[in-house]
Amino acid sequence: MAEVTLNNVSKAYGKTQAVADISMTIEDGAFVVLLGPTGAGKTTTLRLISGLEKLDSGSIHIGGRDVGDDTPAQRDVAMVFQQYSLYPHLTVRDNLAFPLRSPILKTPEDVIAQKVQTIAETLQIPHKLDNKATELSGGEMQRVSIGRALVRDPQIYLMDEPLSSLDAKLRADLRVELKRIHADLGATLLYVTHDQVEAMTMATHIGVLENGRLVQYGTPREVYEDPASIYVASRLGSPRINILPAALFPGNHKGDQIGLRPENIQQGDGIEATIIRSEHLGDQTRLHLDLQGHAITTLTDPHQDYADNTTIKISPRDPLYFDATGGRVA
Repeated sequence: MAEVTLNNVSKAYGKTQAVADISMTIEDGAFVVLLGPTGAGKTTTLRLISGLEKLDSGSIHIGGRDVGDDTPAQRDVAMVFQQYSLYPHLTVRDNLAFPLRSPILKTPEDVIAQKVQTIAETLQIPHKLDNKATELSGGEMQRVSIGRALVRDPQIYLMDEPLSSLDAKLRADLRVELKRIHADLGATLLYVTHDQVEAMTMATHIGVLENGRLVQYGTPREVYEDPASIYVASRLGSPRINILPAALFPGNHKGDQIGLRPENIQQGDGIEATIIRSEHLGDQTRLHLDLQGHAITTLTDPHQDYADNTTIKISPRDPLYFDATGGRVA
């Protein structure tokens, strides 16, 4: 594995600035997740690192070497796409072995057999090795797609929303698998997603992108607890953070807007809010409130019933403050 460094990387398509002046270091052995909505520049950043797109400006170093003029093959990266990208006429065994049989790697067949078996066991699909790719379920096909990258020993693994087309249970299962694989292999991974649950549960570091710019980079806890802006705060957390005028609450405030995570709203005293509806989710209850015309979501005791259109009192605890433009006020 290797450290990957981006220095002032930019890329435009015509008048559209896809990536703007991104600088970031992906440390050796890190699991970095790029998080942001569609169009934020996540996939373009991945393609620039892989060599599938050419830089407009800036530089990319992999293992301390400038790879700006290298082809994708010379950069020694392994990429997993959102779509499965398997050869349907080949067995799982041959799909996994295919990258190792390239003229560049020239891997001996006995080594290929050993690596394929090891990766199949890691992904829990050894019993599928002799099946054709068309005989697999969606989750199994994505495991094989991930396995095609894992059989190699590249400088970095690049993963472009590989779980987004799977159902919720499979996504949860494969999140656990990917995190375990990362720990076992000590691999360096750069993973792209718009799903904040994937970012929070798998990443050692999260990079939040907005309109092609890296607006915050840190551990999941740092980004969640100390967001740089309303935009960043809204990317993490379910239910989403509540953003309200600070003047709604009595006392002196540091900013024009107050940000309250659902778990940071106290009940029992404070100002009155009306319950619009409650959602019982087993381990928690979400209350949807109206506070002087502003919608709020909070979490509460799952064992207590709440009637619609009743009034409770709430107050903020450990709020975050933002200025009128959405920037964080320390």
